[in-house]
Amino acid sequence: MTLADGALLARRLARLRTVVGAAVARPATVAPWAHVAPDRQRSRLERAQRLAEGLGGMVEHSEAGPVVVVSASTRLPLAQARLALLPYMIDADRPLICLDTETTGLGTAAGTLPFLVGIGRWDGETFRTRQLFLPEQPDEPAFLAALAAEIPPDAWLVTYNGRSFDWPLLVARYRLQRQAAPVHAGHLDLLPLARQLWRHRLPDARLASVERGIAGVVRHGDLPGALIPERYFQYLRTGRSSVLREVADHNRQDVLSLARLLVELASSLSLPTSWMSAHPGDVGALGRAYARRRRYDEALGCYETALVAAAEPRWSGRADHVLGERLIADRARVLARVGRREEAATSWLEIAETGGRLAAVAWLQVAKYREHRAGDLRGALQAAERAGTIAGQARRMGWPLPLIERDLVRRNGRLRRRLVLADRGGRPVVRHVAARAEISAPSAVRAAWSLPRLIVEAP
Repeated sequence: MTLADGALLARRLARLRTVVGAAVARPATVAPWAHVAPDRQRSRLERAQRLAEGLGGMVEHSEAGPVVVVSASTRLPLAQARLALLPYMIDADRPLICLDTETTGLGTAAGTLPFLVGIGRWDGETFRTRQLFLPEQPDEPAFLAALAAEIPPDAWLVTYNGRSFDWPLLVARYRLQRQAAPVHAGHLDLLPLARQLWRHRLPDARLASVERGIAGVVRHGDLPGALIPERYFQYLRTGRSSVLREVADHNRQDVLSLARLLVELASSLSLPTSWMSAHPGDVGALGRAYARRRRYDEALGCYETALVAAAEPRWSGRADHVLGERLIADRARVLARVGRREEAATSWLEIAETGGRLAAVAWLQVAKYREHRAGDLRGALQAAERAGTIAGQARRMGWPLPLIERDLVRRNGRLRRRLVLADRGGRPVVRHVAARAEISAPSAVRAAWSLPRLIVEAP
């Protein structure tokens, strides 16, 4: 770089610092409605009024401008205190605010505009929704100010994929308008929760699938989400509010579905007395959530209840026939964590002798117990060899289990060396500690769970 180039770069940096400094020093205020030209005020008010009349709402005015609000209510009791019993860190003492947005696209950059935000909250046994509509883009400061007024600082947001999309997009719009995003106490995103609890019996984790399969909601004539951005663009071009009616219905149903899923959680899964009437797969998934939080007593209670329920005739044809195997494996892992290793080994042996997709994992766990706990080296080698037989069968069928195979190579060699030492009169050391395996049980279970169901133990 020459001296002239350096001087030019320095001047450009100085100008950039001046511009950035001025922008930072500018106060973050909302442009007052009074500064808008009277004819423009009249035009925007008329447009907002037409939108409100077409949607059955009303126009709310503020210093920042007009915003259209559509309100509705329905009776939907919620035992909110029960939600605190679940392993999802929900503060039941906080107001719950269900939130869903409709936008002009699926991106989170500056070009994506949220034009409708649905807000729902409980008032006793009544669930009230308020939908905020953006009449046109210049009204965005008023739209965001109205949304901020709807979210108390101590509230918990309840969304569906809101942590990744809805809320980051709204925060970006507040920043673009030089406003502070609303403060809230917590955020419960129901998408990962739905994947954990209900994905085992649903085709996918879309909100429409979850609400239909879990809450029994069937939508008739619902507008597909992919068509919603074009409806708003059509409204902006024509000014006809009728094109947004189906959008409003779709958004209101989304907010109601969030509330109904909370009701389902509180009524079906929050108390042990309700677990027997719930789907055993749901209760088993709840047990895994408790185990992740190291609430092992509740986890074991879930597994044991689910195992009893899964054997009942009423679940015949609905519960997966491998569900019991999965529940026994999950229970065995928790038993080992709380020090009840003999019971865990018995559970693994039950799976191993029955055969199935987890048979190789089960024999491997039996081998660990016999080697490191029971001091039965020959029994451990036999269990490891049976795991190897199943892994070999899986590989021949095109479904290899590399994690198990890699573990068995080392384990079998070690066990044979220790047996040779014992036969020669040496005393192999039996370490009464947790098995230091090359792989963990959860990793092996995840790997084996992809096997086809026809895999069984070879004779």
